[in-house]
Amino acid sequence: MTGRLRRPLRIALIGWGAINRHVAGLLSRSAVAEAVSIVAIGVRSPVRAQDIPAGASLLTDPRQLAGLDLDFVAEAAGQPAVAVWGESALRQAGAFAVTSTGALGDTALLDRLVSVADAAGSQLIVTPGALAGIDALAAASVLPLDEVVHGIVKPPAAWRGTPAETLVALDELTAPIAFFTGSAREAAARFPQNANVAVISALAGIGLDRTRVELVADPGITSNCHRLSARGAFGRLSVSIENRPLADNPKSSEMAALSLVRAISNRVSPLAR
Repeated sequence: MTGRLRRPLRIALIGWGAINRHVAGLLSRSAVAEAVSIVAIGVRSPVRAQDIPAGASLLTDPRQLAGLDLDFVAEAAGQPAVAVWGESALRQAGAFAVTSTGALGDTALLDRLVSVADAAGSQLIVTPGALAGIDALAAASVLPLDEVVHGIVKPPAAWRGTPAETLVALDELTAPIAFFTGSAREAAARFPQNANVAVISALAGIGLDRTRVELVADPGITSNCHRLSARGAFGRLSVSIENRPLADNPKSSEMAALSLVRAISNRVSPLAR
């Protein structure tokens, strides 16, 4: 897969939790395994960073990215990590892919990272995460969009440990209930572990303040579901996806890791798809 003139893609993973552990495992078993080299793992504290890939350096400071000759940095460490690692990643690598996209609800941070990427000749990548249809929504936004609605429906267990617990009795639900309706900006700020994806649809479409988000707890499902609809000059769009939760973290979807694997694979595969 690497070709005679192509060296392995040198990547750093920021965060060593459920998503990036899964990403590393998937990459090691994929068709592009020999074309990708995980050279560093960035974490806040090394104490819990066990079983990192062989040959990878353990980093605790963004400045340690310098000198690693990186091509790609992938973040899956929570919203604060985007601000901590983002600028260094964009200066030291050709691309910085963000999965904790809720951080980009901070317009000042988003503008700063875009400015750094522009100056460094790198790219800030917003991965599709657990969503489907983002490519179509982004294409549709070339013409005026009138409305984008993003529904996030998850089983009650996925909403535990979030402000949803103060809004609804999660353990007593017998039917679906919408406990939040508001902008993508507000959803990402109030539910950072569950509504990161609202920023993805917002950036692809009509922005953080015009994109409407509805959060639902449904005791009748076991998957994390996203229902995206849009209308505008292009016509109408309606997409629904049911994602299996990550085994190690029910607040995240399997597709969040798969989306990051795709972004990395497309950097080295002769066929990008």
